[in-house]
This record gives sequence, C-alpha cells and structure tokens, in this order.
Amino acid sequence: MSTQSPPAALPALTPRLIGAEIFVVMSVSLGASGLIALIRLIGALTAPKELKSQQAVLVGSMAPGRPWLDLSLQLAQIAIAVAPVGLVAYLLVRSGESLRTIGADLREPRRDLLRGALLAALIGGSGLAFYLVVQAVGVNLTVVPGALPEVWWQVPVLLLAAAQNGVLEEVLVAGYLLHRLGQAGWSPWRAVVVSSLLRGSYHLYQGFGGFVGNVVMGLVFGRAYQRWGRTMPLIVAHTLIDAVAFVGYAFLRGKVSWLP
Repeated sequence: MSTQSPPAALPALTPRLIGAEIFVVMSVSLGASGLIALIRLIGALTAPKELKSQQAVLVGSMAPGRPWLDLSLQLAQIAIAVAPVGLVAYLLVRSGESLRTIGADLREPRRDLLRGALLAALIGGSGLAFYLVVQAVGVNLTVVPGALPEVWWQVPVLLLAAAQNGVLEEVLVAGYLLHRLGQAGWSPWRAVVVSSLLRGSYHLYQGFGGFVGNVVMGLVFGRAYQRWGRTMPLIVAHTLIDAVAFVGYAFLRGKVSWLP
C-alpha cells in the first residue's frame, strides 16, 4: 500500500521573491503597456505633425463597418485585458492571502461607493481642466475617449471598458503593488512614488500631460489605499471617471466648442 508524502511547504515571501513576482506580473500586464506607450510617444514626437494635431483613441472600432465582429473583438479585448487580475488573485492565495487582503471585495459597499464618488469628483473635475490646458499648450495628443460606431452596444461596451480599466489598474497598481512593496519592507512614500510612476508610464501614449496627470492621480489614489487599506473605493472612482469620460464624450462630441 503506497503512502503519499505530505505536500512541500511553500517558500516564504522574501524581498527577492516579491521582486521577481512583481516583475512577472507587470511584464504580462501594465509594465508591458508602459513600454508600448513609451514607443508610441516616441513615434508621436518624431511624426511630422505636432502632438496636439495627433489623436490618441482610447476605445475605438476594431472592425469598422462590421458591427457584430466589432462587438466580439471588443468583448474579447476587455476579457483579455482584465485577465492579470486573476493572476494576482492566484498569487495572493498562494501566499496565504486573497483579494480581500487588499480590500478588493464587497464587505463595505456603502462606504466604498461614497469614498469612490468623492475621489471621482476630485480627480475627474481637476483632470479635465488639466487636460484642456496641456492640450492647448501642445504637450499632449488630442485624446478621443470613445470612437465606436453609433450602434446599440456602444454605451454598454464603453461602460465595460471603464470598469475594466478600474479593476485592472487599481487591483494591480494600487492594491497588489503597494501591498507587496510594503511586505518587501519599502517605506509607504517610496512605494507610492513607484506605483505612481508606473501608472503614468502606461499613459505616455497620450503625451506628457497624460503622464503627469496620471502620476498625480497615482499619488492621491496610492495614499488613499494606504490610509483605507481598501482597493474598492479606487475601483469605483476610476470606473466612474472613465465612464463619464467615455459616455460623455460620445454624446457631447461636436456639440460643445470647448471639447477638442
């Protein structure tokens, strides 16, 4: 009669292992996006047109003239983009934790919604004013939040894209990254600065304004996470900001003079 040996204990999370884990997670997600964004910025800077004459489309058509194929590609892209959250959830479980450890759960819905709405109002309003200034100065591309065809699924896809951004970015760059850097012994401010610079890096395709604006957003969101210990308010805030930008642009484009 054969006996099974007891499972080997998992290695302890040392700073070296944490660093390797973070590198792998970011290499298949937002770190890779940061590299692509940098290359796209270099391409924009070396193009014949000035920055503000070029466009950065956030949610655009993937199959013009073929709405059902376009819809299928949009949904697949959203699912693929949010997949790294599953990897983070798995890694947290492997270390004896869970998404609940970083506050990505539904334990405090009312408080999370209130905090998220307040953050969205703070960042959203000031962010719009900042964008209009930097775009007028010429250090940013013209950001087009949504360029989908006017079909029945336009608004639902824009809302799903907003939720995808909120979940992916806040779970990875706020909750997970700040939690792991804290476990590695980093000081709170050092961790927040690194997290904010990473957040800014994958927005470089929008121009220098997109980088600076998102670094500032990262500082605010990072400190909020460190104070509250919860990612959900940040997810709510980010989703609201993007939802208003995506859907609002779709309805207001060409109807107001101040919107590029």
